[in-house]
Amino acid sequence: MDDFNAVYEAYHEMVYRFIYRLCQNQSLSEELTQETFYQAMRGWERYRGDSGVSTWLCSIAKRIYYTGIKQAPTQPLNETIPSPDTDIAEALLDSDRRMIALRMLHHLPEPYREIFTLRTFCDLSHKQIAALFGKSESWSRVTYYRARQMLQQAMKEAEQE
Repeated sequence: MDDFNAVYEAYHEMVYRFIYRLCQNQSLSEELTQETFYQAMRGWERYRGDSGVSTWLCSIAKRIYYTGIKQAPTQPLNETIPSPDTDIAEALLDSDRRMIALRMLHHLPEPYREIFTLRTFCDLSHKQIAALFGKSESWSRVTYYRARQMLQQAMKEAEQE
């Protein structure tokens, strides 16, 4: 159990930031971070070390987050309140873009969606992602690049509508 306490101390902030980037909600991020570590603690004995601990934790967090979204699709993903100094039109535009991007990301086929999420939100290296999928580092780079291209194209089309 001491090993797991060290894991918690080392990765708590990283997992929180990963989840916060997904949902943009502080209280939800805190709750999902705790649930991630609870699930990880329950499965700690089964962790084989095939991937890095950060990769494993982000996989758990992502599964918990997306399972929650599927169970509560009406839950808002963004509850941030703009500061009084912020131009509301600009804030709404950023919010709209964020929602469009999340929608487009949700519609990306696998493995593009997962690769993009792990690289962008979890800050995993291509080497870590490759290890997670059992593929080469260049496969991870190409897949991430293609995912970015798909998202950029989808965003461009959505903004033109």
